[in-house]
Amino acid sequence: MVEKLTKQRYSSNLFDVTQDIIGALPLKLVEQWLSSNQTYADALQLLESHRVRGYSVSSDSVGLTRLCQQKGLLEILAIINQPKKLVHAYGKAIGGASVGIWAADNTQMFYPDSIDAVTLLATLLTIQDEIAKNCQIKIGLGAHYGSFYSISGGLYGIEADAIEDIAENHTKGGEILISQAICDRLPANHNFTLEKHHDLPRNLITEIGDIYQVMDGARLEQIKPTDPAYPIPYSPDFYADLLEYETRLTDQDFAHNLNKKYIQHKVVVLIESKNGLAEEHEVDMFNQLSFSALMKDIGLRLLGTQLESEIKVLSSLGIYTFDEAKTAIDFAQNFRQELAKQDIACRIGIDRGEVLIFNLAIGTRDIAGMPVNMASKIAQDKGKFGKLYLSESLRDIADINGFKEISYEVSGVKITAYED
Repeated sequence: MVEKLTKQRYSSNLFDVTQDIIGALPLKLVEQWLSSNQTYADALQLLESHRVRGYSVSSDSVGLTRLCQQKGLLEILAIINQPKKLVHAYGKAIGGASVGIWAADNTQMFYPDSIDAVTLLATLLTIQDEIAKNCQIKIGLGAHYGSFYSISGGLYGIEADAIEDIAENHTKGGEILISQAICDRLPANHNFTLEKHHDLPRNLITEIGDIYQVMDGARLEQIKPTDPAYPIPYSPDFYADLLEYETRLTDQDFAHNLNKKYIQHKVVVLIESKNGLAEEHEVDMFNQLSFSALMKDIGLRLLGTQLESEIKVLSSLGIYTFDEAKTAIDFAQNFRQELAKQDIACRIGIDRGEVLIFNLAIGTRDIAGMPVNMASKIAQDKGKFGKLYLSESLRDIADINGFKEISYEVSGVKITAYED
């Protein structure tokens, strides 16, 4: 049984904060949920006006962890920018719409059910062809036809989560995986070569049915890419420089000037809270949003006048940056204590290095850089709830007395961390 969250567990003024502070977090919807009986029927009633039907297509870059150890941040951003432009340009050309802000290397598009499955698969094959010819990094694509909830610019629901999980964790470079629901929308005489995928976790199959790999088939013929301008988190000036950098990757002087102009050195704190799973996904979704609001509330209280240290709070995840390691560690330990007071466990990763912090159109911010990836790996990939992890880069500048040294391998990369 998942314990209900009530408005009494939040600061009294949280639900009155301005949009530029809450970002994409739908606080008014969360407030309605907290004021209800929090039943499955309540969840369905609140979500009904947000329901959409169509295709959710997610992508994720392959091999980025190793690449980040070999190249600088701006070069990485230029490299991952290339496939994102193609995904958006071809997707927009057939009637798709971008979902969220594409700050990282992954993407998400929504296509209405008026688009036929043949056109969609031809588009995905064409995108992979163009990426193979023109980009320095490959991506995996996952696509599903189903029912989703469109809230504050994001796509929610068990089906959206499942296909995003497949794209992010179970695709290889150049691969396209589609659900049974898309196969069922193909005509009997389609010319696509499909092979059933047999190596996925059972829960994903249960949620959206069998998964197939698209091996070959028709490509787009008459439709041409139209609009490469995906939902860019960067300022116009920075993005113009990034586009120029794509054409001058070997120009060391240009790269040096860009680094000096944009890159900051920060200590990154990544906090993931743990909450129980409800039997119904819609209830669980509201619980996740409620936990996001709780993390937002705790962060605002602990940061006080240092609000610029919060980068974003999304679902059960919060990301913060600091100039000093001690300040970052103190904040993380205090955050862990505040969650523990409410019987909520968390796991925390802390790393330092070069980052790019950029303002979003809605007034909030996002971040890119290897410290974010490393903090995620030491906390989320291998970390235990209740624990705090420092990366090896903090060993010489932080007090690690009482911390336990641990080593392991993630994505072919050896990692050393310190656990508290």
